[in-house]
Amino acid sequence: MACASNSIVIGLPNYGLNAGTRVLSPSYRNFPRKSSYRLLKVRALQGNDGRRRLVDIIRIIPELSRNYFRSGSRRALFGGIALLGGFYVAQTISLSFGALAVNDVIAAVVCVLLTEYVTKFYYSRPKVTFPVALLNNFKMGFTYGLFIDAFKLAS
Repeated sequence: MACASNSIVIGLPNYGLNAGTRVLSPSYRNFPRKSSYRLLKVRALQGNDGRRRLVDIIRIIPELSRNYFRSGSRRALFGGIALLGGFYVAQTISLSFGALAVNDVIAAVVCVLLTEYVTKFYYSRPKVTFPVALLNNFKMGFTYGLFIDAFKLAS
């Protein structure tokens, strides 16, 4: 092992624990041996060396999505995708439960409860945001898909 010569003894005599000998990389040499929970500080990444922490990326995502969806054509495109996605899910649910002929009533109840909950959620909002509008588009496609399947069964 390349780091075998860099082994240091880490012990916690204050707490009655002794971890023994551990092999650590050279970057941990400056880490304080005696540290309490109160004195342990987390330092942010300094400099612009291209690396990002996961928290930084998660914090950037809402701003990036707001900037991405400012264009009306992108909003319309994703609205159509949500509508067709709801249609596809409705056709899939109808086909799978209809082919098996098991739990048809329970599937119908779940579908009605889903659409009613989304409707209540959409119309109880004081301001409709884009994700809520996408959810409503998905619901409209879902309902349309169930109606089309009902018309197919009636013919």
